[in-house]
Amino acid sequence: MIEVKNITKSFDEKTILHSVNATFLEGKTNLIIGQSGSGKTVLMKSIVGLVTPEEGEILYDGRDLLKMNSTQKKDLRKEIGMLFQGSALFDSETVLGNVMFPLVMFTKMSQAEMRDRALFCIERVNLKGADKKYPSELSGGMQKRVAIARAIAMNPKYLFCDEPNSGLDPKTSILIDELLSDITHEYNMTTIINTHDMNSVLGIGENIIFLNKGHRDWVGDMSQIYSSDNKALNDFVFATNLFQEVKDYIVATRK
Repeated sequence: MIEVKNITKSFDEKTILHSVNATFLEGKTNLIIGQSGSGKTVLMKSIVGLVTPEEGEILYDGRDLLKMNSTQKKDLRKEIGMLFQGSALFDSETVLGNVMFPLVMFTKMSQAEMRDRALFCIERVNLKGADKKYPSELSGGMQKRVAIARAIAMNPKYLFCDEPNSGLDPKTSILIDELLSDITHEYNMTTIINTHDMNSVLGIGENIIFLNKGHRDWVGDMSQIYSSDNKALNDFVFATNLFQEVKDYIVATRK
């Protein structure tokens, strides 16, 4: 579990996060949503230590990131997996080499152990037999799965995903969502996903944090979102006629 308490962050005298409180649950898919400029990227960067808030606490199972020394932060990073928006694979490395990278950097495993662990992760994301391919030989969805395999190679307690469905078609996006959800439950990770994808919100949003102009404006799950009377949330989630029609139908059938 990760907790943020009264996080405030400013840039150039402009406050981006206003005393934000949120709890990200273990074994759940935790989604951060909000319009562009709402502060969700800054919140995620604060949680992983890429930016430092002026005020507040960031607790990893009770351990305050903001009070850690450099050694403690290095140890914490070994417990964290990252899935970047653009996959961020190394073009000159094979799939196997990409997935082995964090193991080479942060463990004392033997070459055989690293290879076995990497191959296990590659198979876990349904890419068995692709270990010798290069990123340029893979589709966007396959590249994203390689990035997920790399992110879980260290068997992390915490998994951060920045716009995991960016640039993917709807069908592939659903497959990535299902994979992230399955892995989260299987390994009981605290998974935090920063997303604009409403299919993700309504499909795997077990704990949703909605930011509005730097404030935490709503918290709930994918079922509660249909009955919310938060206007800013409704305007964001149900911006298109299709999603609004789905909400109207669900509300009507519950009466």
